[in-house]
Amino acid sequence: MDTETVEFIADEDTSGERLDRFLARRLGVSRSRVSAAIREGLVTLDGAPTSPDKKLRGGERVKILALAEPEPLNPLTPREAEIGVLYEDSSVVVVDKPAGLVVHPAHGHADDTLLNALAARGIELAVVGDGRRPGVVHRLDMDTSGVLVLAKTQAALLSLVGQFSAHTTERVYWALAYGVPEPPEGTIEAPIGRHPQDRKRFAVVQSGRPAVTHYRVLESLPPGDPWAALAECRLETGRTHQVRVHLAHRGHPLLGDEVYGTRASRRASAGLPLAGHALHARMLAFDHPESGERLSFTSDPPSAFTKTLELLRGHGETYAT
Repeated sequence: MDTETVEFIADEDTSGERLDRFLARRLGVSRSRVSAAIREGLVTLDGAPTSPDKKLRGGERVKILALAEPEPLNPLTPREAEIGVLYEDSSVVVVDKPAGLVVHPAHGHADDTLLNALAARGIELAVVGDGRRPGVVHRLDMDTSGVLVLAKTQAALLSLVGQFSAHTTERVYWALAYGVPEPPEGTIEAPIGRHPQDRKRFAVVQSGRPAVTHYRVLESLPPGDPWAALAECRLETGRTHQVRVHLAHRGHPLLGDEVYGTRASRRASAGLPLAGHALHARMLAFDHPESGERLSFTSDPPSAFTKTLELLRGHGETYAT
């Protein structure tokens, strides 16, 4: 591929982190590969050569020469799955991910993932690391549906990583929450990290990474005697499980969320047609990696989400509370 460079600003919350560790985490590649690139002069920090062990202060300008595209060590096994492609060109592919589909291979999901489905369609994505997560810039939980962008070239991947890091992308989620948040519009700013007792979960912890969610109640449900809400959540940051953790922290876990729900929210969810938590990535906007054009994509919620919403509006069958 042609040589290209991408610039982005290191997050303020990276203060004290080694440059090689930061870039490996952001780009999804090994630290050894990042370290080699830094030593070869392919990475500059505020315009100057740097070293792998350089400690970041936060706010530095990082410039990266697009790394070479290696052959994947573990090519993806093509496997058909129902997905919607909203947009595709030589740089990116934007998909409408269904609920219940894992984004990339992981424990328990060797080949039944979104990436395997794209491979079955002949869509080639940017290879990073060992090739098991090609093109992945951001992720959606297995039970979260909606808009997701993947990179087809490494230059596109670096550009998108930079945009997500600089918080210049726009991400809007629709959530069905237990209870009605008060005030009906506001911002949840609380750091998120691993749960101190359960490493498989995340929680609001003082040692966590900064996380900001802007929310707005669109509907209080059912009308007249509400015990749930349709909320719009705009992400300023993109931490793992951010919407789920933040709403649960405020006492309003997602309906159908077995991980972060309470006894009351689980009981209320029991009579609803949900197969998992009620969260949908409604809108995603970003700058095209090559043209710079601002692109915006929306997705309608899946049937389980809309059926639940209609039930809560009182337009469907009886539900339990």
